Formats: sequence, structure tokens, C-alpha cells
Amino acid sequence: MYICILSNSIMKINENKTVAEVVSENIKASNVFKKHGIDFCCGGGISIEKACEKNGVDYATLERELMVVDENPNRNYDYNNWDLNFLIDHIVNVHHTYVEQSIPIILQYAYKVATVHGHHYEEVIKINQLFQEAASDLAAHLKKEELVLFPFIKELNKAEKDGTELSQAHFGTVNNPINMMEHEHEAVGDIFKTIAQLTNNYIPPEDACNTFRALYASLEEFEQDLHQHIHLENNILHPKAIALEKKLTA
Repeated sequence: MYICILSNSIMKINENKTVAEVVSENIKASNVFKKHGIDFCCGGGISIEKACEKNGVDYATLERELMVVDENPNRNYDYNNWDLNFLIDHIVNVHHTYVEQSIPIILQYAYKVATVHGHHYEEVIKINQLFQEAASDLAAHLKKEELVLFPFIKELNKAEKDGTELSQAHFGTVNNPINMMEHEHEAVGDIFKTIAQLTNNYIPPEDACNTFRALYASLEEFEQDLHQHIHLENNILHPKAIALEKKLTA
């Protein structure tokens, strides 16, 4: 049986290949193994087949997930012309879900690397602290968007389509929650600027173990998604919501 896990080339692999070998060839595979509770670092010397048996993981399921590990979900969508409701649903279903699923994995990586390697690489202790801060801030931030800002923007959208009067929000104008959200975007963006500096732009040390490498790769991917996430809100959703409210209240 063969698995393709490289986007630019096809790597032949069977059940006898070790977990560590797969992760060494494509660090993104680490998150798949982590998800299923398979140790890819210190215990990564066993075959994939034995790892699946040991952890009660269906090999076929693992294979399918490894096959798409390099797929890039960011296509050239025309976000600017999307209906606001559709754009909000996309942000929640794609970016909010990504953040919520990624945070627990990265927190584990960051804690383990800080604990094991912090005596030699002091920067990973600070990275662990910074990501914990970012994770806490984002958890609260996403809820405020989903429970306050996004529902109101959908009300704006509905009022325009139905030609109905817009009810007064408890926070006043939509500018108020938007200003708060954008301030929080800037704060978490600053955290990741510091993380990027501390990681030398996510380049791990030459002697880094697989967990160390997985941490840096995951942080880099997280920051890239964050940039796209914030762009959709700051540069498309928020200006359109402000303009729509002005139109409805004119």
C-alpha cells in the first residue's frame, strides 16, 4: 500500500515504514499522528502498522489523512463579492474551526519543547508563554465575534434584503465592536511578530527533534492562517458592515 504525502512528489510508503521516517520527510504529518495519539518523536521508531495497532487507529483512516496533509484550502476566491452571511459562515467554518482545532495541539508541542529543551534553548520558554497568551485571547475573541458582532452583521444584511427597519443594538453602532475586534487582532498579531523573531522565522535548530520541528511548522502555519483570517475581517467584512449600517440608518 502506498501513500502520497508530498505535494510536489510522490513518496512510496508502506505499513512497515516508521512513524519518525514519515515525519522527517514531511513535518506536517506530525499533526496527523498527534491527532491519533501516535508518538512521532521519542516513540517514533516503530512502524506505522505497529503504531496503529498500539493506539487502536484504523490504518486506512490514517492513510487518507496523510494523503491530504499538503492540500492547500486557500483558493483564489472572490471574497469581496460574497454575500456577507456567506462570508461570515466561511470565516467561522474555516478559520475559527482551524484555530479551535490547532490550539490544543500547538499548546502540547510548546509545553513539551519548553520543558525538554528550555534549558538549552531559552527562547522556547518564552514562545510557550506567548502562545498560551495568544490562545487565551483568541478563545475569548472568537466567542465575541460569534455571539455579538457576526449576528448583528447578519441582522444588517437581512434588514437590507427584506427592506425592514433595523433594531437598535445594545452596543450602539457596529463601529464599537469592530473597533474592539480590530484592536484584538493587532494585539495577537504583535504576539506572533515576537514569536516569529524568537523562532528565527520558524527555522528550528539543526539538532531539533521532531516535536521541536513540528512546533515551529505549526506556529508558522497558524500565523499564515491568522493573516488570511484577519484580512477577511479587517479589509472586507468590517468595512462592508460599516457601510451597510450607514446606508440603513441614513
